[in-house]
Amino acid sequence: MIHARYFPISKALKLAVVASRQPLSLKSSFKCASRKITMENGHKSDSRGALIVLEGLDRSGKTSQSSRLISYLEGLGHSVESWRFPDRNTGVGQMISSYLTNKSQLDDHAIHLLFSANRWEKRSLMEAKLRSGTTLIVDRYSFSGVAFSSAKGLDMEWCKAPEMGLLAPDMVLYLDIPPEKAAERGGYGGERYEQLEFQRKVAHSYQLLHDASWKSIDASLPMEDVEKKLKEMVLDCVTTCQKGKALSNLWSS
Repeated sequence: MIHARYFPISKALKLAVVASRQPLSLKSSFKCASRKITMENGHKSDSRGALIVLEGLDRSGKTSQSSRLISYLEGLGHSVESWRFPDRNTGVGQMISSYLTNKSQLDDHAIHLLFSANRWEKRSLMEAKLRSGTTLIVDRYSFSGVAFSSAKGLDMEWCKAPEMGLLAPDMVLYLDIPPEKAAERGGYGGERYEQLEFQRKVAHSYQLLHDASWKSIDASLPMEDVEKKLKEMVLDCVTTCQKGKALSNLWSS
């Protein structure tokens, strides 16, 4: 049961519900809107930090590799921060945590909108960090929300709708591992979604989300081999953003 100290669910859902309806009620506005976010001084290509997202099934190694990437980039003198979603420290995040640990029950649509609202809570800060030159290594993002909810049977386009307007990653690093292999790793099964058959459905949904920004890495390889591949990809992405690359919105086209 969700305790009263949590942020009221009606308020938490309000933002997400409005966001989910925008592509329907403001369809023409989205088409006309600029696909690039313009800098305040009128330039679109000033140096900035990179938005790099790690995605994959549960127990694919995202958290461990995120930590190693942070250490690597810090060692090279880059300004970098580690983020993860859901952010369980916010009011919305506490409600999500209660759900994931099986302490509360919510409708599938409602929990999806809460996950989306949790990302929107951090959207302004995310942009400010990137513009200040800080690279963000993010453990899960909108793709997880869409993959997991669509694996439950929700319409994928409906799942994408409340995510539109969030920042698009410069690179998505997908740690590809067979669900059966992931299930063999320590700690598996501790949360609601860590069920083998469900993870197979999630893996299928992820495949439908791949685009040009995605890089797939075989996460069943030894950790050091995965780390080496990730370092090369990440450093190239960070360098590109430092040279100048405009921010864009997720699924804006």
